[in-house]
Amino acid sequence: QVQLVESGGGLVQAGGSLRLSCAASGGSIKTTYWYRQAPGKQREFVAVISSGGGTSYSDSVRDRFTISRDNAENTVYLQMTSLKPEDTGVYYCKTVASSWGQGTQVTVSA
Repeated sequence: QVQLVESGGGLVQAGGSLRLSCAASGGSIKTTYWYRQAPGKQREFVAVISSGGGTSYSDSVRDRFTISRDNAENTVYLQMTSLKPEDTGVYYCKTVASSWGQGTQVTVSA
């Protein structure tokens, strides 16, 4: 089974940037989703990248976040810019073949 490890989260001021990484082991990383879960809320879709590089974003992050992949490194990235307090949450990456990981905490202060 593919195992994914998220990293790159942290505390940042509104307007700042972070880059999250999703590193895969146990198999090649294929179509990969980023989700997030804010305190007291349901997990929500953020972005997806297909094996061929096609991307899609939620309306709330489009034009601010960019998902990309490095097949040689077996890693998917989420570049987040112009961060807002409402972007705060635990960010998870997921493929069809993987389980949910621990996620990485992103906190955006006003």
